[in-house]
Amino acid sequence: MASTYLTRAFSSSTTTTKATLSFWVKFSAINTGVSNTGSMLFQARDSSSSNNYRTFIRYEENATLDFMVYNSSGSLVGEYYSKRKFRDCNAWYHICYSIDTTLSTASDRLKFYVNGVRDTEFDTSNYTALGQNDLVKTTSSVFTDISRNGGSAGYYFNGVLSHYILTDGYVYQADTFGSTDSTTGEWKINTSPSVNYGTNGFWILKDGNSVTDSSPNSNNFTVGAGTLTKTEDCPSNVFATMNPLDNYWQGSTFSNGNNTIVTGSSSTTFNTSTLLMTSGKYYVEVKPTVGSATLNIGVTGEQAVNASQTLASRGTGYAYVDSGSVFNNGSSVGGTWSTYTNNDIIGIAINLDDEQGGLNKLYFSKNGVWQNGADPSTPSSVTGVVGITKPSNLISESKMGAYAFAMNETWNDNTRTVQWNFGNGYFGTTAVSSAGTNASNNGIFEYDVPTGFTALSTKGLNT
Repeated sequence: MASTYLTRAFSSSTTTTKATLSFWVKFSAINTGVSNTGSMLFQARDSSSSNNYRTFIRYEENATLDFMVYNSSGSLVGEYYSKRKFRDCNAWYHICYSIDTTLSTASDRLKFYVNGVRDTEFDTSNYTALGQNDLVKTTSSVFTDISRNGGSAGYYFNGVLSHYILTDGYVYQADTFGSTDSTTGEWKINTSPSVNYGTNGFWILKDGNSVTDSSPNSNNFTVGAGTLTKTEDCPSNVFATMNPLDNYWQGSTFSNGNNTIVTGSSSTTFNTSTLLMTSGKYYVEVKPTVGSATLNIGVTGEQAVNASQTLASRGTGYAYVDSGSVFNNGSSVGGTWSTYTNNDIIGIAINLDDEQGGLNKLYFSKNGVWQNGADPSTPSSVTGVVGITKPSNLISESKMGAYAFAMNETWNDNTRTVQWNFGNGYFGTTAVSSAGTNASNNGIFEYDVPTGFTALSTKGLNT
């Protein structure tokens, strides 16, 4: 939601001592900024430039969450800084704040839950007074902003939000909005929570990028600025993205939910995907858009350990190069491969279930045409296949025992912009022009997904 925010003005007044805020969030970057420059996840504020009636939740420096409240005089009356760090850029977190200032025990007046578990450890905790009614005090002059500091264009949140709910005057615990899966032990979303919303309560971002209120209240939001992009990535199906944490040498920059990369100009090493593959059949699409450096697109079985390792030069790296060849371990694998350039769409299909001569199988396409005469939908065919080492043979100190999708540009004095579609149906903020067929119904792609293949996501990994 970087440079995008949602807003609405309360249409009627409420003074309440009770409220609940529940939402699911996936961070696209770890906030390591300086104090008080965090990104906003929620803010209810007076329409004036003062701090009166201001409540906010902010993803702070050092990857913590803080909850702060100012009363009608602009005085700080509640402050809770989490000790927990939120550093996982691949996972969805469920965040729930249950507020009831009528409780006699001060530490119970704000209950903070992460993935269903109450968190009671705070770096700072200045408890609100008994009966304090400014925690979610709303008047007709109060605005609610999501993703930015209400009165300025700064503090934009960088990530994805889903199932964003506020109840006004009613208190619920985390188990109203989620539950523990009996098989996996993971916290999972309740997509149909039964709650009372109160006068100014709302439920937005229910199953996509709609800011229309799904509660009975019709408390709709508007997009104040920017573009709110829909994503298939959601709390019940986490899709791979490119990994901003595996960026030690490249110095690349990430945007659009970490699906767009601008490569660094000081090194040539590769970036990798967040999810790894040890078995199964997966498909992804890649679209270079800006720049002229030589591009490597493919898979790797290891992480980069210095600034000069290209995907094409590694023994576990297999790279389709834009000059029209596929390389492994510094040598061409042979075959007939088309050149590609900006705005061409490269498909990668990896088959880790079927073998050919003791090797698994890799395929590349250009604009929907499979290269080197290969046909991934026919796994028994040996024509045009790139044989790759099985993941079980990639277990060592330097190898991962799994494959990741990967890319790099090979000039360390240049940059290149590359957009990945792991199944969200977008290149950057532009939807695919005409979605292809996909028998697995997991993910949206520009071209037809080969038979038996699926998106690299938690559902795809568990099929």
